[in-house]
Amino acid sequence: MEGKAIAVRRERVDEAAAGQRIDNYLMRVCKGVPKSHVYRILRSGEVRVNGGRVAATYRLAEGDEIRIPPVRIAEPERTGPAPAGRPLPIVFEDDALIVLDKPAGKAVHGGSGVSYGIIEQLRSQRPEARMLELAHRIDRETSGLLIVAKKRSALTALHDMMREGRVTKHYLALVPGRWRNAMQHVRLPLLKYLTPEGERRVRVSDEGKASHSIVRRVRSYADYTLLDVELMTGRTHQIRVHLAHLGFPLCGDDKYGDFTLNKALEAKGLKRMFLHAARLEFAHPLTGAAVALEAGLPDDLRGFLDRLDREEAARDA
Repeated sequence: MEGKAIAVRRERVDEAAAGQRIDNYLMRVCKGVPKSHVYRILRSGEVRVNGGRVAATYRLAEGDEIRIPPVRIAEPERTGPAPAGRPLPIVFEDDALIVLDKPAGKAVHGGSGVSYGIIEQLRSQRPEARMLELAHRIDRETSGLLIVAKKRSALTALHDMMREGRVTKHYLALVPGRWRNAMQHVRLPLLKYLTPEGERRVRVSDEGKASHSIVRRVRSYADYTLLDVELMTGRTHQIRVHLAHLGFPLCGDDKYGDFTLNKALEAKGLKRMFLHAARLEFAHPLTGAAVALEAGLPDDLRGFLDRLDREEAARDA
């Protein structure tokens, strides 16, 4: 793809970018420049902050002046901006954060065959916003609570809080069979890998990263159990792989689930994976105030549970 060279740029760091590492900042403002080249111009000293050389790990401060040398930027593909679409459901908002109730079926960001996701849509709906960045991710087919930061300071604090386990996350999940224990700690290390087709997968492996879920039984049905799963770590596909490894794959899970069962569930009205980010609790990253948020089950999942209730009532009649 042909690219274009640009002249020396001088950028002044505003509040939205304060706290970000210089390498990540450059990758954002120099879209299309290979990562290797970004690190090359940092190592060579061609990038200057307030007239001096800095390491790639330098964190920007508000008011810093950055000199960016001429670099060749790939011409952007003309896909157009993300359509604004319908307003996204907001559970909480202040000047630092937005917490959305993400609909199922929407990726949180573009990539991997998806031209745009929730964050691009939100930016289209709010062109005046100086910064909107995902604080964490949830799977495309998962519905529920998703935090977006409006300030760099809030984003950095949230990342630290999540790494230190200071954000409480609860998910509702439906599995086939009867889960026996009222509460069970699941500590199984998880390893990411790629299938021969290049798809990302996760499996339980002693070579993986430590992972911890707390599973609580919410309700037992004749053939299913509704679970509350609290994430003590935030590994990719953690709930899905932990439960599948224990013999309780999520209903409707197209990666780790029971595919024969999924077809039967689809015929009964469950068209997607039954996993919902239902509750978040954390100290506000800037004020320290307690934040406790809930998102009720969406209509499709609630409707499926109602069907199970009716079937049980008919069986008992």
